[in-house]
Amino acid sequence: MPPQSTTGGKTKTLGLGLGKKPSAAHTTGGKKRSILQGSVNPRGAGVAGTKRHRNILRDNLLGVTKPAIRRLARRGGVKRMSMNIYPEVRAVLKKFLENILHDTVAYTEHRKAKTVSAMDVVYALKRQGRTLYGFDT
Repeated sequence: MPPQSTTGGKTKTLGLGLGKKPSAAHTTGGKKRSILQGSVNPRGAGVAGTKRHRNILRDNLLGVTKPAIRRLARRGGVKRMSMNIYPEVRAVLKKFLENILHDTVAYTEHRKAKTVSAMDVVYALKRQGRTLYGFDT
């Protein structure tokens, strides 16, 4: 017999579809839930109260590899480099990006937006004396 709901003295039958019994439970992500407990998406996505998976960020500056730094130095006219230069370049790059992103986020928050636009970056660079051309103003 399907479950029944009483509202104002009237009894109505709740339709569960496909003749499933209310005591039947199915498994989602290792947890058993009754069919009557809220809306359960079979894929587990979009269920109220769940958050998206976020990757833990590790030291991303190691993604700026030794050959990449070497190519940039070659473009700048450097012939030979010491081994100590690679961590130093990464540290300078990190500080530069922190400064630019600090101003960029300030421009984004001032617009009351959640998405950083290209113009926010252009304005942040201009504020620090590094005007970037090629983006519409």
